[in-house]
Amino acid sequence: MDVLVVGAGPAGMALAGACRAVGLTTGLVDPAPDRPWRATYGMWSRELPVDLPASVVAARAAGRAIALTEHDLGWEYAVLDVPALHSYLSDRLTGVDVRVGRAVGSPERGVVALADGSRIRASVVIDAAGRWRPLTATKTHRIPAEQTAYGLVLDESAVASLADSHEALFMDWRCDHGDSGWPTFLYVIPLGEGRMLLEETSLARRPGLPLSTLRRRLHARLERRGISVPKDASDEKVSFRVDDLRHDGAGVLGFGAAAPLIHPATGYSLATSLRLAPKVADAIAAHLPDPGRALSAAHRTLWSPSARAIHRFRRIGLEALLRMPPSEVPYFFEKFFDLPEEHRWTYLTARDDVRGTAAAMNCLFRVSNSRLRYHLVASAVRRPLHSNQG
Repeated sequence: MDVLVVGAGPAGMALAGACRAVGLTTGLVDPAPDRPWRATYGMWSRELPVDLPASVVAARAAGRAIALTEHDLGWEYAVLDVPALHSYLSDRLTGVDVRVGRAVGSPERGVVALADGSRIRASVVIDAAGRWRPLTATKTHRIPAEQTAYGLVLDESAVASLADSHEALFMDWRCDHGDSGWPTFLYVIPLGEGRMLLEETSLARRPGLPLSTLRRRLHARLERRGISVPKDASDEKVSFRVDDLRHDGAGVLGFGAAAPLIHPATGYSLATSLRLAPKVADAIAAHLPDPGRALSAAHRTLWSPSARAIHRFRRIGLEALLRMPPSEVPYFFEKFFDLPEEHRWTYLTARDDVRGTAAAMNCLFRVSNSRLRYHLVASAVRRPLHSNQG
């Protein structure tokens, strides 16, 4: 076959469907390709793919944030209907050879080994298996920086004191959970049909803040506001790495979270994956039947010089946050949310605008106090922090 995609999450399905749409013989392998997706996915409305059906969007809301003060972000937030997204991407797999299997490695270029001992050959192999990244060459043993979150789904009427169905509370850094120590924020978004998701979130920590801590803080916040939690309330548990090395599997292209395309300041990668999937597919199709040229073209599409530079900028910002004293994190976001809209938007969403990203970072530096400036500069020259523990 021309292309084999490992991993049937949203990124893998999107890329497999895009490859088939341009006429490539395409395979997709996953241990459970039909499994439901449990995560909640959202993106800014301006990032929605133009061909995404309106039915895939469960709710839209005005974005706001609270650091030291409240900020209207000026952008609409879209929360996706996850079963509808799964159905939409599944429908685009017509003609794709979907197989059940667990990839365990790539012993040679163009070959994927499965746990049952079988092998699949393809001209171009793509690892879109998320945090597991079974085809990467470097298996790091360092402590990862992780975003963790614990959430509850409650009725809209019960949480009216926090937000309503027309609002998306992107971040609320107020410490009304009563805990000291590592900073966390509250994330509140509408899910549609009168439901709201409330999540206590640790943006990044090395290692991730335990879910038990996040659960305790969320319940404390709700109790302080007189919000009761039904015993049968649905919950959501989130844990993923935000500092994975770039995928380095020989003869393999990493895609989606496996690339990694995760933005360390937000944890988002879906909008980027959906936007890049057809571009990567076009690059492969334009250079086959030469597998080497096709893979190189796909890699250049995913990791242009600009994208590599911005990836480096974002990692500097991540390390600055990891080294920042907890009490100073809300101040950092206060300054960030005070930036002009074009700077905030560029930093949070642009992958190829080096000049715009540098301008945003320079603006943040100018308006910051000396302590924040120190963290921003030091993180560019110091080795990554080993751990936030101890």
